[in-house]
Amino acid sequence: MKLIVNVDKNWAIGKDGKLLFRLSQDMKFFKAHTVNNIVVMGRKTLDSLPGGRPLTNRTNIVLSKDTSFKRDGVTVCNNGGELALLLRDVTEDVYVIGGQSLYRDLLPFCDTAYVTKVDAAVENADAFMVNLDKSPEWTVCEKSEQMEENGLKFRFVTYKRNI
Repeated sequence: MKLIVNVDKNWAIGKDGKLLFRLSQDMKFFKAHTVNNIVVMGRKTLDSLPGGRPLTNRTNIVLSKDTSFKRDGVTVCNNGGELALLLRDVTEDVYVIGGQSLYRDLLPFCDTAYVTKVDAAVENADAFMVNLDKSPEWTVCEKSEQMEENGLKFRFVTYKRNI
């Protein structure tokens, strides 16, 4: 599996159920990686998408402990075991796209992390990603040049798990 996330300087990813930053270049980067692949998300992440609808041109899987949860256009798994069985024979890339608990729980199963690092700190952020820079299990293998949009400086950083 792979992980894709947008973080601030403190590895914050959200506040009040919303993304911290909306950068068109980041959205294009996200789309380029995930289209025609599989995305795995939590229910709150699905709810945060426009209209609470699944992402188009992707297989959408929602991991939710709520056994009664259903939504058109998504496959629901109620635990990691169900998810593992579902993904056992897939050939597409699988991307974990949030939120906080899913990133934390599925990180050990990921070999690559695509992180958009924004050079800003958001006060009162309430959702965070594990800081891969402080983890000996992860190494930066690629960095884009710094870019700027809407007054925010950012770069795309690819991490690989040390094997």
